[in-house]
Amino acid sequence: MGSSNASICVVNDNMVPFATVYILIFLIGMVTSLVALWAFITSRSAKKCINVYLINLLTSDFLLMLALPVKIARDLGNDSLNLTIFLCRVSAPLIYINMYASIIFLAFVSVQRYLQITHRSKLLRLQEVGFAVLMSSVVWFLVLFINVPNMAIPIKENVEYKAGLTCSDLKTDMAKQWHALSVYLGMAIFFNSSIAVLLSNGLVLKRLWRLRESDPEEQASAQHAFINIALVTLAYVVCFVPYHAVRMPYTFTQIEVITKCTLKKNLFLAKESTLLLAILHLCFDPVLYFVICRAFRLQIRKAFSKRGSVPTTDTE
Repeated sequence: MGSSNASICVVNDNMVPFATVYILIFLIGMVTSLVALWAFITSRSAKKCINVYLINLLTSDFLLMLALPVKIARDLGNDSLNLTIFLCRVSAPLIYINMYASIIFLAFVSVQRYLQITHRSKLLRLQEVGFAVLMSSVVWFLVLFINVPNMAIPIKENVEYKAGLTCSDLKTDMAKQWHALSVYLGMAIFFNSSIAVLLSNGLVLKRLWRLRESDPEEQASAQHAFINIALVTLAYVVCFVPYHAVRMPYTFTQIEVITKCTLKKNLFLAKESTLLLAILHLCFDPVLYFVICRAFRLQIRKAFSKRGSVPTTDTE
């Protein structure tokens, strides 16, 4: 009786509101990411250590933009079997590759920012471009190792179309087990990266707070930096913490530990709502580039100053 109820339980029958927001995120993210790409390409200092991590973060964002159109089409009601299979085997894993690559690169950026501000000479090796390139390669290997099997493991044979077909309906037992393992590994990445982000940014904020009694010029600069880093930290928490609070309970519905239909539907809606928040970082990342990267900031300001004024001799 429980399995019968589970088989007819439709959890994804109200996805159009999500698709509408995803369209806005996609359009804003595409424009701002293209601007960021132009700024990094034309910048002469793109090979600084922290910029290596930011460029990898941008690369991750473009992967996400490849995946979003398929999810948008599916959420708008185009629930054909082939589209659902493509979403589950390609687009969804790309979304999670982006999420965890972004989380790790944000952690590296936070640690690097802390090292720059505190001038930790003993940790100079960590601030070299070669080390940043090596660590970026390790990150990509890690997230691909975790998520590519979700693309590669075959789905069930002779899957029949039904209303409300979900990715878990397509997965074999082996695929479900790897998916659960990838969720556990993703949670481990999130917890460790969050410690790095919150600790590094917390120490930087503490240091900047102590400068509030310095001379007025330094005080104004420190206050501006304090607000920027506080906002970046808040954006990280808003985007990624709610999703990971919901992720494990939702995974229990996919591996059929939880079978009650009402609970499955509530957890699915919670997962989709918090996933939307996680994908919202696509709009926040260009703000991070502007706050963190001086070369990026100069390129954007230079572009707007050229458009808004009569050409003059460059005094910079």
